[in-house]
Amino acid sequence: MAQKPAAYTHGHHESVLRTHSWRTATNSAGYLLDSLQPHMHILDVGCGPGTITADFASLVPQGHVTGMESVPGVLDQARSTATERGIHNIEFVVGDIHALEYPDNSFDVVHVHQVLQHISDPVKALSEMRRVTKPGGIVAARETDFAVMTWYPEIEGLSDWLNLYSRVARSNGGEPNAGRRLLAWARLAGYDRAGITSTASAWCYSTPEERAWWGGSWAERVVSSSLAKSAVEGGFATKEELLRISEAWQQWTAEEDGWFAVVHGEILCQV
Repeated sequence: MAQKPAAYTHGHHESVLRTHSWRTATNSAGYLLDSLQPHMHILDVGCGPGTITADFASLVPQGHVTGMESVPGVLDQARSTATERGIHNIEFVVGDIHALEYPDNSFDVVHVHQVLQHISDPVKALSEMRRVTKPGGIVAARETDFAVMTWYPEIEGLSDWLNLYSRVARSNGGEPNAGRRLLAWARLAGYDRAGITSTASAWCYSTPEERAWWGGSWAERVVSSSLAKSAVEGGFATKEELLRISEAWQQWTAEEDGWFAVVHGEILCQV
């Protein structure tokens, strides 16, 4: 029986997909790239608009990549991404990370990025990922740790945003500080500690263009995405409070000295 999914806090509003489409294998899966070989078969769980997935496919020209999402709508954009790049060793499917519809030992690499923080049972998901990975293969995961995000200037409204986001994410069944928990979750899922490499990395936004993109996205997301709906319906914030948080993001975006770091935990697990 499939695991009941937690609610996806961000949703698939255009402002959300715009940030997800910025992600590449280089800026979001760099810790994995040295392990890839041209013949590999890869499962990319929670592929979203498919930009990382398509990058993987270009790096395994004799192999194959399957991108998987829990909902079908976003996969139209993923397929368009692959078509526009002329990539053919790729497919996109709908599936449940808690109950993968593949036989044991199906893939050389199973990858997940910014998904475990949103689901109800990350340990079960990691166990399933291990099950469908071939002996000697790799399970790779990278997750944000919201509590250690940091920024300058220390605009009060951004602290309100972080507090609000964390409360809404947990009410939806997720864990916003997933990055620090990856190693523990992998061990609970049955991985051998000696085969786990645990690292951290960060995205950093400081140029005018980066601030406009990152800050502008969040200024829109806090009033227009599923996060806003969950915040209001759950009694975590009023629409007026969300508007003030949006204005704080706009203020940060305009700061010439504005700087923002998003820290991630990462694991490479040898199966």
